[in-house]
Amino acid sequence: MKRVIIAALMVMLLLSLAQSRVGDVVKVIKTPGPCPTGLAYDGHYLWLADSRLDKIFKIDPSSGQIIKSFDTPGFHPEGLAWDGTYLWHVDSAEKLVYCLDPETGKVLKALESNSNLPRDLAWDGHDLWMTDVRQKILLRVSPVDGMMIQSFPSPGAEPAGLEFDGHYLWVTDRSLDRIFLVDPSSGWCLSSLRSYGPYPAGLAFDGQYLWNVDYENDEIYQIKVFDSDIMTRWDEKELELRFVKELRNYGPGVVTNLDIYLPVPASRDNQQMLAPVQFLSKPTEMIKDVWGQQIAHFNFKNLKAPSLIQTGWTAKAKIYAVEYFIYPDKVGRLDEIPEEIREKYLADGDKYCLHDPFIQNLAKKIAGDEKNPYWIARKIYEYLIDHLSYNLKPLGGWNPAPTVLRRGTASCSEYTYSLIALCRALGLPARYVGTVSLRGDDASYDNDFHRWNEIYLPPYGWIPFDANKGDVDAPGGRSLGIGNVAARYIITTENGGGDEYLWFGYNYGFTWSSEGKCRLADESYGEWQPLGPKKYQKPVERKSK
Repeated sequence: MKRVIIAALMVMLLLSLAQSRVGDVVKVIKTPGPCPTGLAYDGHYLWLADSRLDKIFKIDPSSGQIIKSFDTPGFHPEGLAWDGTYLWHVDSAEKLVYCLDPETGKVLKALESNSNLPRDLAWDGHDLWMTDVRQKILLRVSPVDGMMIQSFPSPGAEPAGLEFDGHYLWVTDRSLDRIFLVDPSSGWCLSSLRSYGPYPAGLAFDGQYLWNVDYENDEIYQIKVFDSDIMTRWDEKELELRFVKELRNYGPGVVTNLDIYLPVPASRDNQQMLAPVQFLSKPTEMIKDVWGQQIAHFNFKNLKAPSLIQTGWTAKAKIYAVEYFIYPDKVGRLDEIPEEIREKYLADGDKYCLHDPFIQNLAKKIAGDEKNPYWIARKIYEYLIDHLSYNLKPLGGWNPAPTVLRRGTASCSEYTYSLIALCRALGLPARYVGTVSLRGDDASYDNDFHRWNEIYLPPYGWIPFDANKGDVDAPGGRSLGIGNVAARYIITTENGGGDEYLWFGYNYGFTWSSEGKCRLADESYGEWQPLGPKKYQKPVERKSK
């Protein structure tokens, strides 16, 4: 019986590992001390520093057993790094970087850190990297004299952990509770994972898994970072959205024909529809556009003044924050993108002007000789952030890409048109999605809406790129515009732009004709309500004595 139980547990473990995805924790090890900080991997064992015990521990990662330990040379031990032969260690109080003999703990070299508040170390095969919490920067420093070679801003306000995986840096940020993937040549944050614990500190990489020690939970986590499943969901909410499209004819003439087109939301990664969409009035017909989008068509005749038409729908859904972790080197080639995707999403349109010499020349200038789809998209994304700012004045709204890129200001729609134009000019399929936004409380009102891009990255498919959202200074904030959708949207539309129903719009489209002069006013809005039990703010009950 005991063997059967053990076998069953092994099967369950193997199944859980097989079903795990990027970001999943596959092992937890309890730390030997109460204040764990730095972490390193030497090819066989983990090394861990503890700032209360002033010790460095050598740990077997398969069993969690302590192999050995020795005292730290300083009194506030932080980061660790392994260079293939020696253990490097930084002390935040002493502001010194030590090269240690891993057998005895003896200091072989001590260097000035040249950092106001050093926290962690990494070894890239030639130089050391260091986080500086006070200056909020990452530094590449010489292991010979400790002098700074390169620096750039850290992803967030408190870079607590650091590691190099052979290609990229991994950086934990305690203030954001995230682990960022960072390009060491540019300082760009490429993607990120939410940390498993509440205080992510030191990092180590064993060639397959990332290890992270949590200062608050006193645990070490083995994290899966390479897998075909790159999507995680967070922050589930159950909400009802009522979307309304109103048109008023103030006359004095007659609106002889009015066509209203409303895209119908469907289940996708960020939303699960709980029931079929209910319409405020019966559609004339249900149709599909060239992109496969389901659309409700409403037709009205001979609307005399004054008259009011109100159409719309109500949807009940679970919505999520969705995150896709992208490791650039795992992205496929342009020629691996399915032909049907390229046919649909490389086409030109009035807002793109793909054959305009300005677009062609600018796209080539941005991308250079780059062939990797991620890097093509990322260079365009960074260009838009650096050269556009959100502003609708004095002109703007839905201008074509060449106009927007020359002008330097853009609406969210113009960010999307510009990114699509530059991506498609380089052979990279791109589209946009339209949404109704939750603004503030779960019971809220939206008449502004939002849209962003999705870019096709093989083998993963459509990945969100929102240059408008990413248009911030902090590198970590920029990265959150890629592969991240907050739990505050119902996506109504997936569109390539220029179809006969929505044109280059989103959420709705309409056309009308009249006899005599007519003043037609339209209004569109979404009303959100939470589903489930009502919420109250109540004080904690006091126990009677």
